[in-house]
Amino acid sequence: MLDFSKNYFELFGLPVGYIIDVDKLAERFRELQRVVHPDRYANAPDHERRLSMQGATRINEAYQTLKDPIRRAHYLLSLHGIDSDVEKETTRDTDFLMEQLELREQLEAARHQPDPYAAINALVSDINQRITSLVGQMALQFESATPEQLEDAREILRKMQFLQKFRHDADALEAELDESLQ
Repeated sequence: MLDFSKNYFELFGLPVGYIIDVDKLAERFRELQRVVHPDRYANAPDHERRLSMQGATRINEAYQTLKDPIRRAHYLLSLHGIDSDVEKETTRDTDFLMEQLELREQLEAARHQPDPYAAINALVSDINQRITSLVGQMALQFESATPEQLEDAREILRKMQFLQKFRHDADALEAELDESLQ
């Protein structure tokens, strides 16, 4: 059925690396789901039904991890033996942290702008550009993955998580504004 000893990249037939072919990932996901889908094993013995469910769960988890740049970076770091809890760590880049404070102030001020949605969209657009830039930097760190590059990747991951949280908070503010209109 499914080899549970394979890492996520191997499971999808992809080379281990930060840059992946998302079309191939999606195609392989659909293929694997067809093979292990629990409906195909509805009349099979309990053991095979359990393996099918475990396989479907593993495939979904692997797919969700590989398609997301932050989760993929975290997973790659773990493959390199770096299992720190980067979600609880913070960046050491004080300039970056100051920028985050300024962005948070701008987000809070956006709610009082004549067109708060435009202000929020402008901030989100800026954040998306920053994340895209960090994704490019992250890809370089995993090319040869020296200890120094892996530490740099870890630092980039911390920054990406800050930006992702900001984007989430901007979405939450938009939802709050939508609710106030109803």
